[in-house]
Amino acid sequence: MSSPTISRRVFLKASGGVLAGTLAFASGPIALLAPSRSWAMPLDNLSSRQGEALLAVTRQIFPHAGLEDAVYAHVVKTLDRKAVEGALLTTLDEGIAELDRSAGGDWLALDDAARLEHLAPMAGTPFFEAIRGDAVVSLYDNPLAYAHFGYEGAEGDGGYLSKGFNDLTWLPDPPQPEGGYLPFEEPTA
Repeated sequence: MSSPTISRRVFLKASGGVLAGTLAFASGPIALLAPSRSWAMPLDNLSSRQGEALLAVTRQIFPHAGLEDAVYAHVVKTLDRKAVEGALLTTLDEGIAELDRSAGGDWLALDDAARLEHLAPMAGTPFFEAIRGDAVVSLYDNPLAYAHFGYEGAEGDGGYLSKGFNDLTWLPDPPQPEGGYLPFEEPTA
């Protein structure tokens, strides 16, 4: 009895992909949270190429200078989990294929300005909206993003009372109310 022959492409497609990278800023706030500078995120339903394309699309839609790819990878992982549903997987696959077609081959090979030129006309399409709608939550509701943007915690974490709610240095100092600003503040004479 002979064993079934499976092509490399079919094997890789069936086994999912991996999204991997290295932190660009070794001393940044995200590097302080990460166990190492290298990271990898396994994908169950998307190929590595699809994951790289979705990460690049997310970065184009939500550009933040200095925000590590590892944070954007959380959007890709969420889309990968949801892509088990056939409709989303088809939408993502067709959207990436359209980007490649409009770029004359490989959209990922283009520079950022050229990528944006090909992505902008897709605004409002199901592909674009699927990524944008997911990224609003999975990009910004993430401890790594909190570290990058300086969010110090929810109100229940003491984030507002004693962790910088009043550190706006660009506003003039308002007159201090009789009782003071903070319940922990010592009155000044």
